[in-house]
Amino acid sequence: MKHVHSGKVRDLYQTDDGLLLMVASDRISAFDHILTPGIPDKGTILTKLSLWWFEQLADIVPHHVVSAGPDGRSVLCRPLRMVPVECVARGYLTGSGLTDYRRDGEVSGVRLEPGLVDGSRLAEPIFTPSTKAPVGEHDEPISFERVVQEVGAEAAEELRRITLAVYRRGAEIALERGIILADTKIELGWDADGVLTLGDEVLTPDSSRFWPLDQWEPGRQQPSFDKQYVRDWLTSPASGWDRASGEAPPPLPDEIVERTRDRYVEAYEKLTGQSFAG
Repeated sequence: MKHVHSGKVRDLYQTDDGLLLMVASDRISAFDHILTPGIPDKGTILTKLSLWWFEQLADIVPHHVVSAGPDGRSVLCRPLRMVPVECVARGYLTGSGLTDYRRDGEVSGVRLEPGLVDGSRLAEPIFTPSTKAPVGEHDEPISFERVVQEVGAEAAEELRRITLAVYRRGAEIALERGIILADTKIELGWDADGVLTLGDEVLTPDSSRFWPLDQWEPGRQQPSFDKQYVRDWLTSPASGWDRASGEAPPPLPDEIVERTRDRYVEAYEKLTGQSFAG
């Protein structure tokens, strides 16, 4: 197969018949750095979880998967012409959205009510698109009007509708399982017939923030099922790493690797109701 692209987590190959083979590695990234070592089974967990979610969302938007590979971490996909913006939905305020809100009172041009804190639930989920930056650079929030400039009014409306519908379905299912879906980023592209289609991964701990419902407490950083555990260690004195230094982060300790894997497995099992056998 022809190697097409390697991202922070996935490697992409083209088959002789024009399909794409997407392989999810165990690599993990934080603060725009790929870290070492990887998290065992992470690629398999993300792939299996995405496949499960694609089925839950099938009545909202089609997906790109043709078939799943026998190794548990690869999928054969239809090629898509990817949308040139990141499609993000937020139901709760945290992360970069909180930073923007504290500075401007808005996120991606969406004005929010005053008095919100870290972890606040929003009155309604909002569409907060951003630029799709190259690896190593930061995505920047953009307004809906900017999306219209990029793709046209009709396509922009569809991107917003689909993104919010995916978020709402994911949040509803997660809440039934005792999990809050704070926000999510999805990848959309046009297929050969011009139909907007879900690509890459969907509603995984790498593309979304999942919080335990019973520990949700606005006004502080929430416990998380994603790689926040890794981020917290990197920014703690224990790592000895200065984020502003420009140097690569140090290797992850065995304990951090093991606990991060446990969080990914727990998220998979709680969301799907299935045990993860590796």
